[in-house]
Amino acid sequence: MSPRTRPDDEMVQAEGLPQADASSLVDAEELEAEVKEMYRHVAREEEAELHFEVGRGLALRLGYPPEALEAIPGEALASFAGVGYHFDLAALEPGEAVLDLGSGSGTDVFVAAMQVGESGRAVGIDFTDEQVEKAARLRDRDGFRQVEFAEAHIDDLPFEDESFDVVISNGVINLSPVKGRVFGEAARVLRPGGRQAIAWRSPTLSAPAR
Repeated sequence: MSPRTRPDDEMVQAEGLPQADASSLVDAEELEAEVKEMYRHVAREEEAELHFEVGRGLALRLGYPPEALEAIPGEALASFAGVGYHFDLAALEPGEAVLDLGSGSGTDVFVAAMQVGESGRAVGIDFTDEQVEKAARLRDRDGFRQVEFAEAHIDDLPFEDESFDVVISNGVINLSPVKGRVFGEAARVLRPGGRQAIAWRSPTLSAPAR
């Protein structure tokens, strides 16, 4: 986001994007229920119930450095279901505040926490209860004091304006039927001059049509 661009302007631009609002094409409640159930299987590491790859092997193929994966909780990595490596774009610096939209069991939040250090802040948002609970348990167990997790929707963030330096997301935005609202919220919580790093491709999910 340009320092001269206000969050309200970003919201207007986001709402004008193609397919920014697909809420008339899908049943949002049914879609949310399907997504939550799918990612509860991910949190439980029930790979037999999934139609996409998860885990360390996937992260390595996407370009995550092995040393970064060694520094985070193994149980979080076992539930990793990202679609790309975006930390080169994020270019996180020590002391920065970063928000992960759709953080799952916390792989990207923990990687971010290692990069921003104890003087920084790494926050994960997810609407799947088991994912958030698992991530918070691993955070407490392994002493990531700069990490926070919250159960919330990525299109309605529970943060004040201009709270973060960086917003990241790894595939989850494609599962939202209101992408314009998601990007508008991301712009709202970014500080002037803040940046977004988004991995865009997503696993296929059949959505019930209206």
